[in-house]
Amino acid sequence: MSDFPPSTPVDFWFDPICPWTWLTSRWMLEVRKIRPVVINWHVMSLAILNEARLDELPERIRVLMGQAWAPVRILMAVQASSGPDALEPLFTALGTRYHPRQEPRTRAIMEAALRECGLPAAIADAGDTTAHDQALRESHQEGISLVGSEVGSPIIAVPGPDPAQGKIAFFGPVVSPAPTGDSAARLWDAVLAAATTPGFFEIKRTRTAAPIFDQA
Repeated sequence: MSDFPPSTPVDFWFDPICPWTWLTSRWMLEVRKIRPVVINWHVMSLAILNEARLDELPERIRVLMGQAWAPVRILMAVQASSGPDALEPLFTALGTRYHPRQEPRTRAIMEAALRECGLPAAIADAGDTTAHDQALRESHQEGISLVGSEVGSPIIAVPGPDPAQGKIAFFGPVVSPAPTGDSAARLWDAVLAAATTPGFFEIKRTRTAAPIFDQA
């Protein structure tokens, strides 16, 4: 992809409760091994995205949206205290528990994830407060403003081939299981080619399988 800089900065917005986001993030880590990309992690919130239409959602999704607040608030608290580099290990610690291990989204699990990252378990207190909600909404809106509100998590943004064009952003890709090795690289190259095609907006098909975590 010679039109892109030697090292491509990739902005990745995520909500840790989303299994599809987890798979995309694991793919992105595979891409980093074999393509010159630098991932900048940002928090977004499916709870914020859906808060105006909660009454329209199925009961199980409403419950999930209620559970979605604490993890993103904790991530924002960690970012505020330890910087954005702390997001990746905590996302991995949380996501591993939520998705491959299928552990519950409880305070105890969040405390375990914080301890794994060498962070005080007491940061979990942030999950029950609105102290970091303004920063969370700003981070969420930064991603959504690039793609529109009709999408969800994750959002990926890269520099356009023309510096005057600014960032090119897209939702997804949604993929299961997460590609590895050369397959991960081929998908990355294809996604960039599609995203940078003038007038290209969407490619989609019905999901026929649940998230597959064995390889993630």
